[in-house]
Amino acid sequence: MDGKPCCTPARIDGPLTRPAVPAQIGPRAQGELLRLAGGEFLMGTDSDEGFAADGEGPARPVTLSPFRIAPAAVTNREFSEFVRATGYVTQAEELGSSFVFKLQVPPGRRAAIKTVPTGLPWWLAVDDACWQRPEGPGSHIRDRMDHPVVHVSWHDAHAFCAWAGGRLPTEAQWEFAARGGLSRRRFPWGDTLDPDGRAQCNIWRGEFPDAPAQDWQPGTMPARSFEPNGYGLYNAAGNVWEWCADWFSPDYHHSTAACDPLQDQPTGLRSTRGGSFLCHDSYCNRYRVAARGSNTPSSSTSNCGFRVAADS
Repeated sequence: MDGKPCCTPARIDGPLTRPAVPAQIGPRAQGELLRLAGGEFLMGTDSDEGFAADGEGPARPVTLSPFRIAPAAVTNREFSEFVRATGYVTQAEELGSSFVFKLQVPPGRRAAIKTVPTGLPWWLAVDDACWQRPEGPGSHIRDRMDHPVVHVSWHDAHAFCAWAGGRLPTEAQWEFAARGGLSRRRFPWGDTLDPDGRAQCNIWRGEFPDAPAQDWQPGTMPARSFEPNGYGLYNAAGNVWEWCADWFSPDYHHSTAACDPLQDQPTGLRSTRGGSFLCHDSYCNRYRVAARGSNTPSSSTSNCGFRVAADS
């Protein structure tokens, strides 16, 4: 496929102060993580279904040590506990704005917002949008406590993981876990997007980006929606992009080790995986398990969250 920019806008990184967050054991660190045995699996793809500039392949055997990973993305409830315990202030709150998909903003306020990322006109830079106010002033998370937290930067995700006694998963760990034991499959459940006509993930339904299907609205679903994959992971495709530990490089599959790979050389971008509710085959089909995304570490949007991992 021809290259298209990821559907997620970026914030230019700059010097930001961060509150010190002690690496203490938090509410979900030990008991709720799935223990995966690791071993060898085929990572990446040789398909031309994706975007060459993303570096999805070539497919290659990768060996992983045992590790643990959360069955679901961190929720608003869990992030609330972190903030109450530490007084943490996210980068979106510090900077005073975050990116919100335009149809998530009420029409009356949408027309008054003039800041639009270049090349991504379906995004708006909304003042005071943050994890507690996902669509900006007047919105709240009271009815979405079991949804993934959004408007969190890579730095915010890293801070939560440290507090919880864990870390972000590497790209290789994320893909191993997302595949759920299946090899060479497009999705965590197989090769067919909607087997027997049943939706398996929260991706764009309708015509992107202006005409959602009548029975679907753009936004997150609970972090444990749909059936889990073969390893017990929920929403490894769609719903929200998930930050990973690696720096992003399109040369990933050529430059990282075959055993416990990690791209640790700074590139200015951090890797994301899984796609989001904004992914659609007509624009961004990065909800496949081999697909890769990226963003600057200080960026925050209404379609990006994370899950926790840890050493075994």
